[in-house]
Amino acid sequence: MKVIGILSLIFLLFFAPGCSVENAKNENIEAKEHNKKEGHTENGQHSEEILLSDETLKEFGIEVKEARAGVIKTHIYLTGEINITPSRISHIIPRFNGVVKRVYKTVGDKVIKGDTLALIESNESLTQYDVLSFIDGTIIEMHMTQGELIGTETHAFTIANLSEVWATFNIYQKDIWKIKAGQKVLVTVGSMKIEETGTISYVSPIVDENTRTATARVVLNNQSGKWMPGMFVTAKAYVSEKMYPIVIEKSALQTLDDQIVVFVKDEDGGFLPQIVKTGNENDDKIEIISGLKSGEKYVAKNSFTLKAEILKESFGGNHGH
Repeated sequence: MKVIGILSLIFLLFFAPGCSVENAKNENIEAKEHNKKEGHTENGQHSEEILLSDETLKEFGIEVKEARAGVIKTHIYLTGEINITPSRISHIIPRFNGVVKRVYKTVGDKVIKGDTLALIESNESLTQYDVLSFIDGTIIEMHMTQGELIGTETHAFTIANLSEVWATFNIYQKDIWKIKAGQKVLVTVGSMKIEETGTISYVSPIVDENTRTATARVVLNNQSGKWMPGMFVTAKAYVSEKMYPIVIEKSALQTLDDQIVVFVKDEDGGFLPQIVKTGNENDDKIEIISGLKSGEKYVAKNSFTLKAEILKESFGGNHGH
């Protein structure tokens, strides 16, 4: 009996702990499997694969692109206005004082060089003479009426050729050395969704003593008439550009559990949120320092749809579209 008791004690001392360790291991494995099924990794990140059909991708406008090297352009925003090109404006002044006998054109009329604008009777000779247009363009001002006595010091008509206009921008002192002739700019009228890419053709060599700004000029084609003198415009002036190993669309970024993630397409065709570290950026593009490899496919547009799927799952919803 004593021998049996001693053997029982030895068994308990040497084998029972091993069973406890084995049980603990089994429980840990079960916990990991449970977490995996619930859509979480060991550190609490969401990891459940999101499967979306091609129809769903198309329906929600989800675009998939390949991570690769790219250029990030840095820019400065400038503000300004549209002006009439000085060489394309004409102020018509009567040659002699007299009475306006006839007026043939008015504000808004388009004219060509040589068109008759009005008929005036000279006070000195009592002969009549025509007032002619010197350029092609549109009448933007008129200062005469039939029967009116008009002198040679008054602009009877102002005609502007608006097929080309100037966009003139203010450059603050801190940015003067960054803006140079030849740089590309994107000129926009935000409220009207009008935009056009142009080139800075001139930067003034002096600073205005009142505004403490220099002036930059962009010549814009205006055959369509979309650029109206007096419009307030902004310009995105591209001042530098640099190539980075991995550059993606900023619209790809989402935040999950206070982490910046990108949804990456896996080998099974599903999508998983992948934590990334970001670097340089502009309005549209961003550098990825880590977390995304060249050649990996990621959701570039409408990635918030996949984030919504994960949040829905967190609250008890189900995947499977």
